[in-house]
Amino acid sequence: MPKSRLQRSLRVTFLGMVVNTVLAAGKLAAGIFGHSHALVADAVESLADIFSSIIVWRALVVAAAPADEDHPYGHGKAEPIAAAIVSTMLLLAAVGIALKSVEGIFAPTRGPEPFTLLVLVAVVIIKEALYRFVLRESRSVESSAVRTDAWHHRSDAITSLAAGIGITVALIGGQGYESADNVAAIVAAGIIAWNGWRLLRPSLDELMDASPQTEVIEQVRQIAATIPGVERVEKCIVRKMGYHYFVDMHVEVNPQMTVMRSHEIAHQVKDNIRQRIPTVFDVLVHIEPTGQTAATR
Repeated sequence: MPKSRLQRSLRVTFLGMVVNTVLAAGKLAAGIFGHSHALVADAVESLADIFSSIIVWRALVVAAAPADEDHPYGHGKAEPIAAAIVSTMLLLAAVGIALKSVEGIFAPTRGPEPFTLLVLVAVVIIKEALYRFVLRESRSVESSAVRTDAWHHRSDAITSLAAGIGITVALIGGQGYESADNVAAIVAAGIIAWNGWRLLRPSLDELMDASPQTEVIEQVRQIAATIPGVERVEKCIVRKMGYHYFVDMHVEVNPQMTVMRSHEIAHQVKDNIRQRIPTVFDVLVHIEPTGQTAATR
């Protein structure tokens, strides 16, 4: 991982940790003194966000480590592993919020204080702004771990918004509407669970070496096909590991060509692909004679 990419990734991760720490403390205090169970639950989720940011931080550091004897392909898988863990935490948080909210609906509660609504408005604005900033950075550095961390901020904003709606209904409705914030929290839990699953799937795909976007594969094939001496790109397999792509391809050349010349072509293919697509870490080129059928190879 380039140093600048690591620095940018760590910067947004540490920023999220600091903001979540401050917001968790503020929401917990406001929830206790303002008699809002939804706000206390929201504070607990912010504490979970801090833990998820720590996971992302460590994953980014591990992924940046160079290849070694035990990990010849590098440590890039640390990022999708962290993304899968954080996505699972989103799913668990959604289940926890839903269960707690259902319990709050059937348990007699005291209505929340009006000032808790102001706290939640501030939280929603801060967390949504943080989500947008972190998501923009995750796209720039192409990190699945940072992207899932961004959605943790969005989920916090969603639960805070839901709690704010519930508190507003409880304040306006008065007696008999005390559990309105719990009902809103259940809806928010469903949204969070959907986002958790949506983020978990690409992480699992990367861990299972699923093919990346078709555009990446086509670009690799087109670059290889422009090299003089390459008659056909027979096979092209691409897998993603963290920030980098690894390419395995079969290239057909004239069967009368010398070994030295075919070797030079293979190097040209590799060098051109890596030069034009910086995220490609390595290219393994297998030379095939043109006209040979798969059965005779």
